[in-house]
Amino acid sequence: MKEHLSNHLEQIKSQLWEMNKNLYENPELGDQEYESMKLHTNFLKEHQFEIEIGTVNRPTAFKATYKSGKPGPTIAYLAEYDALPEVGHACGHNLIGTMSVGAGIALSKVLHEIGGNVVVLGTPAEETNGAKVPMSQQGVFDDTDVAMILHPSDQSYMSGKSLAMDAIQYAFTGKSAHAAASPEEGINALDSVIQLFNGINALRQHVQSDVRIHGVISEGGKAANVVPDYAVAQFYIRANNRKYLNEVVEKVKHIAEGAALMTGATLEISNYELSYDNMVTNHTLSEAFNQNLKQTSTLPLNKDKSGLGSIDMGNVSQVVPAIHPYIGMNKPGLVHHTKEFADQTITEDGYTTLVSGALALAQTGYDVISSEELLQAIKEEFKNNSL
Repeated sequence: MKEHLSNHLEQIKSQLWEMNKNLYENPELGDQEYESMKLHTNFLKEHQFEIEIGTVNRPTAFKATYKSGKPGPTIAYLAEYDALPEVGHACGHNLIGTMSVGAGIALSKVLHEIGGNVVVLGTPAEETNGAKVPMSQQGVFDDTDVAMILHPSDQSYMSGKSLAMDAIQYAFTGKSAHAAASPEEGINALDSVIQLFNGINALRQHVQSDVRIHGVISEGGKAANVVPDYAVAQFYIRANNRKYLNEVVEKVKHIAEGAALMTGATLEISNYELSYDNMVTNHTLSEAFNQNLKQTSTLPLNKDKSGLGSIDMGNVSQVVPAIHPYIGMNKPGLVHHTKEFADQTITEDGYTTLVSGALALAQTGYDVISSEELLQAIKEEFKNNSL
């Protein structure tokens, strides 16, 4: 039965490839992916998936469900399709979405024999305000047994870790005055921001080596002869796990409060993007996927890319067994978020990536549904990691 997945994928691969190219040629930014969403949902609807649009109140999110009518696990494939400004699909989300759609459709064709259900979730705005965060918080994965997403890269890598991340804004309000004639009448909000940066730089010596703190001054005044009465700094603060990240965030909060006291400014702290939790790979599920990818792809599979960034799949991995591996496009050294990366997704290597990746995802879903022993091992690992 498992070998039939390849035959079913063979029948739709040309349509998947056209979808991939269409996405490349018509990139849409996060939460604006209306046409991209329609491409995915229309094709899934053609294959008898039930479609829900606007999941978790995100207009370009969707949930596509295929039920076998027989008992069995529910497999979720996650689709991303947001692009980046100027460079388009320079993170390969055009391939991510089409691989998940292909895997979902291929697996649906054999469910009448093996039971279970398959869900394809459209998850907008991974690059900025990831929809997987509210999906994880609002119960979208409550009936899901495993969740999988496959990301294109220069080479293939096993699923690993990612950094927990908070995006925090520090806004200081002071008092304007003529910077030369009456500076004593002013309260310099920009000085508060500068002291915040200085304090954070001093903190770096006293945090764990996995911590990353990087920011910009998004507002710092309008004219050199006017004391700035409003200044804003935005930071990403990251760490290996949510618990330690919360400790670091609290330390930075104290630095910001101290910076406000030093100048007499008032301080407002807020999150300007959603927070991401760290990725916890389910290694039992990951190994099942690795074995399938080794069969469908000729490229070597490298160890994980742990800790290189933050992804909203981390939030998913906190509520359901999950993996986030990478599949190579046969171009070692290729850099994400570049035009060269986007262009590689529509080459012959990109086509091979699409087909082999979708098949590996579908086969792993099949393995989970057809092996009660594998499913129980996956759940036991997830339970132990949650303790």
